Amino acid sequence: MTNRLFHKMFMVAALFLVLTSFKADKVITIFMIGDSTMANKSIKNGNKERGWGMALQCYFDDGVRIDNHAVNGRSSKSFINEGRWQTVLDKIRPGDYVFIQFGHNDEKPKADRHTDPGTTFDENLRKFVRESREKGATPVLFSCVVRRNFFKQTPKNDDDEALRKTTGAKVKPEEGDTLYDTHGDYRYSPMNVAKEMGVTFINANQLTHDLEQGLGREASKKLHMWFLPGEEPSIPKGRQDNTHYNVYGAHVVAKLMAEAVGKEIKQLRKHLVSYDLSVASNGIGDYFTPQEAVDNAPANKKTTIQMFGGSWQKPDVPANKKIKFVMRQGAEWK
Repeated sequence: MTNRLFHKMFMVAALFLVLTSFKADKVITIFMIGDSTMANKSIKNGNKERGWGMALQCYFDDGVRIDNHAVNGRSSKSFINEGRWQTVLDKIRPGDYVFIQFGHNDEKPKADRHTDPGTTFDENLRKFVRESREKGATPVLFSCVVRRNFFKQTPKNDDDEALRKTTGAKVKPEEGDTLYDTHGDYRYSPMNVAKEMGVTFINANQLTHDLEQGLGREASKKLHMWFLPGEEPSIPKGRQDNTHYNVYGAHVVAKLMAEAVGKEIKQLRKHLVSYDLSVASNGIGDYFTPQEAVDNAPANKKTTIQMFGGSWQKPDVPANKKIKFVMRQGAEWK
């Protein structure tokens, strides 16, 4: 083989690698860091709890990949000190996004989690922003979502995680018709840092306040892990958890957040999708099987169901249901 021929072959191979790498890099990764309101949850034993970040992939097309690193009980401080932020930082590539939402646990008194708005909380947010940008990513700051707090006298709540141990039989204080804030100045720190550093800000606190207040005292329970005894088989004793979302609530909030992001970021706006129902085996969808989705679809109304990954058994579709399936992430029929 001559040197000239070898050089040409080398250049062709290098060009091929560049082109294939470019094609792969066209998929945008959204990294998510935050607490239990955003986190992925176990689906073991029929668990219905979901973080809104777990459902977010359902509202972006396959040009966007959601990589959710949010974890139950974490504050901006503990997320950094446990090395979780470094794990995310090591994965970030130029062109990616980092969605940042803390506050629920920063306000807790435990020393390993507590930060103060205006000082230590803000500084941690600045660190996330600064280091994301150093890796070529675009940070997006979210204020903390609200708690469903209609109590006329706000109850003391030192640990959101303990709410998973509450039962429907436990008596709570009297509720009114007004949603009261529980976060104080922690809801303002992301906005202030965003303004200071020129970062996109999503006012998740206001969005979820308007959602819950609009639904009202009773209907807002449908967003949360709020079940009466015997109402939900996976929680036979019931639960009164006004912080964490169920499947329905996570999807409602995820859609709100996706739409808010789309209004602010043109690059992500073009990747937004809106389907009626989603099916996925890993729990990110509304249902685990296409038959469940079909059974719960309304009659005599066009319904679009997106199917995520895997090989699926075709469902029986009644004549009075108008179903269109959208196959995603390599999903196919058996």
